[in-house]
Amino acid sequence: MKSDLVKKGFQRAPHRSLFKAMGFDDWELKRPLIGVVNSFNECIPGHIHLNKIADAVKRGIYAAGGMPMEFNTIGLCDGIAMGHIGMKYSLPSRELIADSIEVMYQSYQFDGLVFIASCDKIIPGMLIAAMRLNVPSIFLSGGPMLPGNLGKKDKIDLKNLFEAVGSYASGGISDEELYQMECDACPGEGSCAGMFTANTMSNLAEALGIALPMNGSIPAVFSQRIMLAKKAGLKIIELVEKDIKARDIMTRKAFENAIMVDMALGGSTNTALHLPAIAYYGDVKLELKDFGLFTEKTPHLTTISPSGPHHILDLYNAGGVPAVLSELAKKGIIHLDTMTVTGKTLGETLKEMNARVKDYDVIRPIENPVHETGGLAILTGNLCPDGAIVKQAAVDPSMLKHEGKARVFNSEEEAVEAIFAKKINKGDVVVIRYEGPKGGPGMREMLSPTSALAGMGLDKDVALITDGRFSGASRGASIGHISPEAAAGGLIALVEEGDIISIDIPNKQLNLMVSEAEIERRRKNWKPLPPKIVSGYVARYSKIVTSANKGAVYETK
Repeated sequence: MKSDLVKKGFQRAPHRSLFKAMGFDDWELKRPLIGVVNSFNECIPGHIHLNKIADAVKRGIYAAGGMPMEFNTIGLCDGIAMGHIGMKYSLPSRELIADSIEVMYQSYQFDGLVFIASCDKIIPGMLIAAMRLNVPSIFLSGGPMLPGNLGKKDKIDLKNLFEAVGSYASGGISDEELYQMECDACPGEGSCAGMFTANTMSNLAEALGIALPMNGSIPAVFSQRIMLAKKAGLKIIELVEKDIKARDIMTRKAFENAIMVDMALGGSTNTALHLPAIAYYGDVKLELKDFGLFTEKTPHLTTISPSGPHHILDLYNAGGVPAVLSELAKKGIIHLDTMTVTGKTLGETLKEMNARVKDYDVIRPIENPVHETGGLAILTGNLCPDGAIVKQAAVDPSMLKHEGKARVFNSEEEAVEAIFAKKINKGDVVVIRYEGPKGGPGMREMLSPTSALAGMGLDKDVALITDGRFSGASRGASIGHISPEAAAGGLIALVEEGDIISIDIPNKQLNLMVSEAEIERRRKNWKPLPPKIVSGYVARYSKIVTSANKGAVYETK
């Protein structure tokens, strides 16, 4: 066993003594040591219940003959960090989480790891660690939140509340209406109820094979979530015994499966940051442009918030990711021979559980999709030669092609101030730059400006482009991850107020309608803005992080 390095032989007598100080018996030290990586804290609705999940995992590990050892990582709530300096720390926390897990693993030489998280950057941070360490691993989500107004016709979620802020600012709703939504939108524990980043990543973990079936959709408050946690504890021992490691599961084919499920679900644009980053640390070549290969051949099958009226609870009732995979398999595009944490191939796993769609209103049949092409689109053009991304499933048809005057802002705060001051006009293209991984630093999510535009009824008339990124809850013609970013000298840095910007989502183009001669003139006069933060963690982060097209990773090779 790997853990013999810390507990076997006469030279490890001091080590065993320290284990015994924690109550370990001799016979327990003969068992595989399994690290239970828990991101429980009292700061995130999606994580406040994870101690219960971890306890169930540890019961499964112990029952299967392993010895669980729990340790924690940090985790922040993107919703609470939104719209202020805290959001600059969200994406950088992903690398910090991965680093902290690597430190603990190398110190204890665990035989296997179970990763427990529910939200945003914590999930990819853990999967990056799994790929780096290449140890038997299982990822387990804490589960999605139930939607607000459950039992009523019009269910709501956090997206509706962010948009309500914009509606309130324009006089569309009253104090009382805003307060009632505040009380109703988030009814309890779990990751926010729509197909936002957290739930997208939890569901894609199934397609990657690194999570058990239904991991992404069983609600946090259902007893099945505890049952799944115990099963994860049992399965990690099986993976250790069979020596099935993270890189045996998360292969190039597995990433392709994940991207296709992402397209079918209309998932968060943040996946185009996280999947390439996870792949990078496992020596799997995957970049933003690669997503475009799957847009045309993968139909969009669901209308889950923010792309429509459904929520993750509806996906669960319709059969979850296994049902989506079974539907895509009818088209012959899914790789069924990939290994999964069940210890069997994806095809064998789907057959064993008789995976099928239980509600074709929620998961549309492959022959009658919501859209013939995937929910995400990758754009290129002179503004983004290394790529940009848009959730085309959440764009009004009237905005799929658009030309408008650039309204240029060098920060999210400047743009939000202009939006609420009603300085943005119909037809404008809001440009928010110096918000990329280097320039932000930290590549903030732009949920506040997109929600403000939607809440003020401008999402069908105004586009927004940025070298930053978007929350999975954003909708409208919101184009992010523009690469190269402004701080790296990308063309977005040279856009001037009033320039015409052309957006053509069907033809995957984003262009600045300015002559090459004028662009060269501007480039000669360009000087990057001084750093926005000059000390601390994100200042160090900004010096070594890549642009978004490579997943905003630390280049280590």
